[in-house]
Amino acid sequence: MAGDRGSDSVREGTGIVRQLRINNWVRAKEVRLIGANAENHGVVPLEQALSIARESGLDLVEVDPNGAPPVCRVLDYGKYKYEQAKRERDARKHQKGGMIHEVRMRPRIGRADMDRKVSVVERLLTEGDKVKVAVMFRGREMSHQEIGREVLDRALDSLKEVAVVERPPSMEGRFLSVILTPNTKKTAAAKENKEAPVE
Repeated sequence: MAGDRGSDSVREGTGIVRQLRINNWVRAKEVRLIGANAENHGVVPLEQALSIARESGLDLVEVDPNGAPPVCRVLDYGKYKYEQAKRERDARKHQKGGMIHEVRMRPRIGRADMDRKVSVVERLLTEGDKVKVAVMFRGREMSHQEIGREVLDRALDSLKEVAVVERPPSMEGRFLSVILTPNTKKTAAAKENKEAPVE
């Protein structure tokens, strides 16, 4: 048992870091205790919970701080952290389109720059990720949003083979943006074409 380890953090699948209190850092006077073998000890004073964890050679970990009283488990915290990280990695592997990338443009973007940005969006979609395409306005450009809309429409037209509009164009502050998801049939075909051997 590592009484001086204090509070530690576990990164959950959503990317949110949640602080976990362990051992002497648990603040409640009493806790609902789940033992090392998943046995329910019910509500016990904190000192008793710490004593049970110490006798098992394990850690007391507050797994639900919002419970009344908080829920604590007796477990090997190092192993718990390792398993949590492994679960998150596995979830990311199986999550399709989990990443949302943002590609920004300006209302007066040149043709070469536009082609380059569209190419980046196409690559990201082909890899199975979602993409937010945003046109950023500055100063007086805000009074000519139709120019930004034309830029976005040109980009969408170039991407219509590989993209599906998940969220239509909308203004968010100084940004006119749209969220695109891969058109699975088209992106699979595009991937095959890229991987096909050149004769």
